[in-house]
Amino acid sequence: MFLSADIIDITAPILLLNTADAESLGVQEGDRLFVSNKDTKQSRIIPVTISDTLAPRGSALLTAGANRDLGVLPGGNVEIFPAKRPASMDFIRKKIDGGKLTRPETAAIVSDITNHVLSDAEVTSYITASYINGMDMDEVEYLTREMIASGETISFSRKPVVDKHSIGGVPGNKITLLVVPVVAASGLLIPKTSSRAITGAGGTADLMEALAPVAFSASEVRQMTEKAGGVIVWGGATNIVPADDIMISCEYPLKINGRGKMLASIIAKKAAVGSDTCVIDIPAGPGTKIADEAEGRVLAGQLIELGKRLGIKVECAVTFGGAPVGRNIGVNLEVSEALHILENKDGAGSLVQKSCAIAGIALEMTGKAAAGNGADAAMTLIRNGKALSKMREIIEIQGGDPNVKADDLTFGPFTYDVPAPADGAVISVKNRALIDIARTAGSPADHGAGLTLHKKPGETVRKGEPLLTIYAEKEWRLSEAIELCRTAKPVAVSGMLLSRIGSE
Repeated sequence: MFLSADIIDITAPILLLNTADAESLGVQEGDRLFVSNKDTKQSRIIPVTISDTLAPRGSALLTAGANRDLGVLPGGNVEIFPAKRPASMDFIRKKIDGGKLTRPETAAIVSDITNHVLSDAEVTSYITASYINGMDMDEVEYLTREMIASGETISFSRKPVVDKHSIGGVPGNKITLLVVPVVAASGLLIPKTSSRAITGAGGTADLMEALAPVAFSASEVRQMTEKAGGVIVWGGATNIVPADDIMISCEYPLKINGRGKMLASIIAKKAAVGSDTCVIDIPAGPGTKIADEAEGRVLAGQLIELGKRLGIKVECAVTFGGAPVGRNIGVNLEVSEALHILENKDGAGSLVQKSCAIAGIALEMTGKAAAGNGADAAMTLIRNGKALSKMREIIEIQGGDPNVKADDLTFGPFTYDVPAPADGAVISVKNRALIDIARTAGSPADHGAGLTLHKKPGETVRKGEPLLTIYAEKEWRLSEAIELCRTAKPVAVSGMLLSRIGSE
């Protein structure tokens, strides 16, 4: 069947058909159609949606996502006919029933995810089945290798190539802004691809974007890394491990991240950027993704084994995740805090210590520092100014202003100090509540929004002293953040009233 095509600006790959045309083809909602550009002969398989309102009879409405590989011009003609049910659907059903997938079966699923043959609902079915039934290490390895094969890869002639990763879940974890320049200043290569915030107050890519552009192709990442020694870029702009990005978007509504999928995602991205040495930060404790040190050790063992299978030397650091890293949460606030350390060789103890510990492991793994001396070697590179010089070089090669300083980062003009309700000591903080307050204030979209935590666990406070300061670029956002802070009580002080319960 030949139809006249129109294009709608929606990213999901969908083809909308009129009911009458769908009946003529014998297809129903959710079936697939083989679609070909009549002029260029480019073709692909696309899920079909039925709409009498949007798609008049005799026309096919293609979303921009569906048209990406077809290149159909508005008003152009497409040929469509029913496509066979993909074999990957049978393999997903096998996983739903608790079966173990082979590598060819995994390859079929990942290929159909990458090529948008599977709908979001079908991808979610695979993710959910893997989450509920689990994956053994062979399945994880198959998924890792196929995720790497789903996109471009980078290779370097010079070795070693270092990478670092954090499991996440801790607010204010801006250590990449210190680890990358320290490692690069030692003479190593570190092509750091990072994510944007999904549920946090600022992903590493969001933070770096306050200093320089972060969207580059894989070839540009390689070239910049070879020149500057390191980069901090947004992985979503490259075509590296694209299958993972699709799966993450389907995980997000359910807020699930199965262990096997998480392992594959981490190691696939490291292998795809050419790294052969990787340090992985595993924050553990209340409010994090990892409950305690024992669970962190189990995860570390799995990451190390998967790394060996892929030819990557992995070491893990189980770190304290019960409180924010540093004191600032939010894009400009976190960037300013990191630059302050590079410029002044001091700053929040937790941020300096964690950054030097993680960078130090990389220096020891690659022979740049003797065993046990890595953290000191990392601190030396901060104190002698080499890390700052390297960070400026990285900012410049990515198109930013290399002369930017910590004080140049502006914070939201609308502020509120949250007072301590009583004399005492801070006994706990709620990581998730702090993140939610920073996001409510506008972070990461508003770079000046966020908060500063003045008092951390163990520190004393007098009644009326500020526990934290909230920053917002919009007054209404500040009001909402204050109200959330009032109900969430993100900082607990010894002796304070947490809640009041009474009879009617």
